[in-house]
Amino acid sequence: MRVHTINCGTMRPRWLRGTASGLIGARCLLIESERGLVLVDTGFGLADVADGGAALGPMLRFGARPALDPAETAIRRIEALGLDPGDVRHIVLTHLDADHAGGLRDFPRALVHLHAREHAAMTRPTWRERPRYRAGQWAHGPAWVLHEEAGEPWHGFAAVREPLPGLPVLMVPLHGHTRGHTGVAVETERGWLLHVGDALFWRAELGPGRAGDAVRRARGGPGTLPRSLGAAQRALAEDHAAWAHNRARLRRLVRDHPGQIEVVTSHDPVP
Repeated sequence: MRVHTINCGTMRPRWLRGTASGLIGARCLLIESERGLVLVDTGFGLADVADGGAALGPMLRFGARPALDPAETAIRRIEALGLDPGDVRHIVLTHLDADHAGGLRDFPRALVHLHAREHAAMTRPTWRERPRYRAGQWAHGPAWVLHEEAGEPWHGFAAVREPLPGLPVLMVPLHGHTRGHTGVAVETERGWLLHVGDALFWRAELGPGRAGDAVRRARGGPGTLPRSLGAAQRALAEDHAAWAHNRARLRRLVRDHPGQIEVVTSHDPVP
């Protein structure tokens, strides 16, 4: 099994002005397995690029200011790796925000794995949730596979054990950013790789170390993360208390298992 980290959408959010780069990504995982290809999130899709981001909604289109480069879509990233996008058999979504699920239409034959709470939020959104769910991204009628917590916990976190039978992949509920937000853990030869979606925006939030140093270098010097980062996360969180609780748990997880768990966030500016 081989795992790639791919950026499927560069964004230039206005709230990051003043940092060195002012850029964030939409990082996804691509897993090569004997059972075909597995995508964790999709980033933006070809349809989002074709319509100039109109279907993304004003909050994302004007607030995040996506570059919308067709070469950055998951389908083109897969082709650039010399792989066949038609071999994508499964897509595991952390949540359904448009910068995470925009590419669903590019893989119409894939089974789409999602936490049941996120599917409920999408189908019966509150007034606050309604702007974030863009129905056009799943108008093609994807084959949803809905999951809830089942099996043994993972390092103290509730987990969905083997949502993809035969593959060392777990779904780890990290609710808060959205109602059914979920992390995805992949067991590799070097340990666990945990994609936390938007439970954290930057790895430097996990505490001091290489990730924090890398982000400070990206900003052009020493210092703390920009205040606007925390403000943006609080504003976008559907359940702020749950988001803050899981953020603290993730910090403890990395602290208590040094070198055993590599964290990937969706929007970290440093690859």
